[in-house]
Amino acid sequence: MKGKLSALLLAILMATVSMTGATSAEDSGRQSSMDDVDCSGYTFEDLFEYDNAVFEFQILSDWATSDLFANSWVNESRAAVVRDNLDGLFDGFPGGNNDWISTDERDAVREIGAKCIADMYTRIGIREGIPHRGGVDWNDVEFVEDGIGLEEVDLIPPTHPEERDCSTRYAFASSDCREVPTSATNNLEISMFVKDGETYNSQFNKLPNSGQSDFTVAMNVTNMTSATMVYTFPYVDGLRMSNWTIQDDGVENLAPGSIDEIFLPDGSVRVSVSITYDKADYPMIRNIFFDMTTTPPATNDLPEWTSNEPADGTIIPMITEMGNEVVAITSETMADWATDDNAWGLDCQFTESGWSSQMNSDGELLVTPGTSQSSDATCSLKDPYDAMSNESHTWRFGQPVSFSVPGQSNNGMMYYTDSVNIESDPSLLVQNLAIGLRASQNGALGLTTNINLGSTASTDSVSLSGISPGEFKIHVMATSAGMLDWSEEFDFGLQKANTWPIITVDTDPIEGTQATWASDGYSFMLSGTAIDPDGGEVTLSAVMCGDTTTEFSTTGDTWTVSLSTAKCVANGLTQYDVVLSATDSIGAVSTEDVSVPDQNAADDSGEETTDTTSEDSGGLPSLGMFATIVAMLGAALLLRRD
Repeated sequence: MKGKLSALLLAILMATVSMTGATSAEDSGRQSSMDDVDCSGYTFEDLFEYDNAVFEFQILSDWATSDLFANSWVNESRAAVVRDNLDGLFDGFPGGNNDWISTDERDAVREIGAKCIADMYTRIGIREGIPHRGGVDWNDVEFVEDGIGLEEVDLIPPTHPEERDCSTRYAFASSDCREVPTSATNNLEISMFVKDGETYNSQFNKLPNSGQSDFTVAMNVTNMTSATMVYTFPYVDGLRMSNWTIQDDGVENLAPGSIDEIFLPDGSVRVSVSITYDKADYPMIRNIFFDMTTTPPATNDLPEWTSNEPADGTIIPMITEMGNEVVAITSETMADWATDDNAWGLDCQFTESGWSSQMNSDGELLVTPGTSQSSDATCSLKDPYDAMSNESHTWRFGQPVSFSVPGQSNNGMMYYTDSVNIESDPSLLVQNLAIGLRASQNGALGLTTNINLGSTASTDSVSLSGISPGEFKIHVMATSAGMLDWSEEFDFGLQKANTWPIITVDTDPIEGTQATWASDGYSFMLSGTAIDPDGGEVTLSAVMCGDTTTEFSTTGDTWTVSLSTAKCVANGLTQYDVVLSATDSIGAVSTEDVSVPDQNAADDSGEETTDTTSEDSGGLPSLGMFATIVAMLGAALLLRRD
């Protein structure tokens, strides 16, 4: 059996539940280093089980590389078992196998996760030729270490009530180490994907036929308790699934799963597999096979219009930058335009030179404009087997209005504070347009400026209220009779300028003081307001005598903070200088200085303090009198003690 550290890495992909009895800490040796981790021979389910998992396997256009995505979940009591198993795998290391799982242990898993997974079986194989059902040399899919990205969610729950610091608890612990008990039942989620900057994380021997002739896909699903697997293949004219089966120890059994074929609008095909496995059936071998072919089906119905499609002559609005392919019609817009037993898409023939179109796998019509401002196109329906509808429609594609920012330079970003002017210039593709303009930023939308546009250009102010400092775009909604509704975002290189946060400190109007002392005299409280004029969040901090605190109590724009004088007193200070800081979401910092004298320090101003209240006045003794009496009594007690 491989080392325990190797076994640990399996959890990165599958968020597991329990050891399945194969290995214990006693019969497994420790890896000497993270560089020599060896997980060859393992599959994810060899040591662990999970509540549910989703696999998405996409063969790329070269028919030699692939994108394998996996997401897995483990819940409640099983999550506690996972944490305990992972902690136990660090037996012999500081903080290991002590019923607490730490961020350091989590980070160790992350460090060698890709290396371990690269040694494992994907359990997917491909074979060209006639349908196969085992007993052949499969073209196995293998992981590629450099392309593997990993991410875990809540292995160390961020808000667990028993979370504790472990930076000084164990030898070699990191300065920000924290840990939770392995009994924590917070749900876990683990993902594997193609790492940023890479194009694939798995590969196989290139299919010589590139999908143009028959091939079989096989997968060993033994011990997969509950999983969904989705296979996506590149576009090949007429590619379809011809047959499928599930076999248990070589005997067909279709009960544990189902397979669905999904035709995508661009002509590619997707196969979705749902499978279960009862752990009591182990070690029974369960395999799934499905056969792909380009042989046309015996019968095929023609796609048909539904009467929900646009009428002839309808304007299809789009951006017309020559040579730039754009989405002209979304899948949601045309979802109810036609029907077919399989998928369908639009096949459009344009009248103007340089114009072309194609469907993508998301069901969108992509159009590449030519040199003209607009073009008519005759569009028919087409299914994956090239069957065409008997009827067609003619629509006009073009950009009804163009937008610009008056006075904008070409030297970089343009900065604005409260609003920005947008010029709308009609192309006369339609007579009248109702337009809504608003700022857009990472899904957030500002206030809408509504205009009615005729035959002349219009310049209008767009509010930046609700938009944070930083880059933003202009979102356009346009409607007109005889035109599909148009929704588009334009990037003009605009930025909202940042306004510095404002922090104030309250002052007592009578006493003229800013600090409110605690009754014990060892701390005081400050209060005030902190706002971001841009509407963002403000982070507060206070520094006094070298100590920093962020423990502010806030209600809306108001804040309070309590500051201890312990460190100041220890350093012999009697003047407490506080620097209050307010930081906005962009990182801009505003500060306010407060100087608080020690309330118990002697008055060294050189001025005498006199009591102006006489006994005859009937007034109460002053606070100074009480302080004097207390001091005298204290001195008397000390003398008596001596």
